[in-house]
Amino acid sequence: MLSDKEIVEKLHQLPPVIQQEVLDFIDFLTMKWRNQGLAKSETYLRKAGAMPNLVAYMADDFDAPLEDLNDYQ
Repeated sequence: MLSDKEIVEKLHQLPPVIQQEVLDFIDFLTMKWRNQGLAKSETYLRKAGAMPNLVAYMADDFDAPLEDLNDYQ
């Protein structure tokens, strides 16, 4: 991960028009995270196994061909 100093140095290397675009994008990301109620990106990461047994029902013929697609066989 880049340090704050490295980020600022890279920002200063960009032309002013692009610097403004970067700032606009930062504002967009800030608003996006606020609207989702997530303060830290770590809280947004999905973890494997977090929702076990999510599928409560699956039909026995789930893998059977659909009749609507018979014309395409």
